[in-house]
Amino acid sequence: MENSITKQTTELIARDFGLEIGEEPLTEEQLFDLLANEVAYMIEHRLDFLLSLMYRLDVKEQAIRKALAPDAPEIANIGLAKLILQRQKDRIFTKLKYKQEPLKGADEDFSF
Repeated sequence: MENSITKQTTELIARDFGLEIGEEPLTEEQLFDLLANEVAYMIEHRLDFLLSLMYRLDVKEQAIRKALAPDAPEIANIGLAKLILQRQKDRIFTKLKYKQEPLKGADEDFSF
């Protein structure tokens, strides 16, 4: 199950950040490193877009402020990458927990 969650998380992050992921599945550590590097680039060159993206991903503003604070325990790209990775994993867990079965006959034609 953990591999499935990592795979789904990788797909979400690749889509949202426009990352090119090869055919080989990534470990969570590899995904984190890739994401942290992309976040570092975005902090330098596309900060407004990064902050907008984090808003759309529903990362808590308070947590973002803490990660970007001068006295944060980690450098900004590491702190933000952790927040993004955790948020996306939480989304996957929620989808799995509340997964609904397809409606019977949902693919039937309902012409009147």
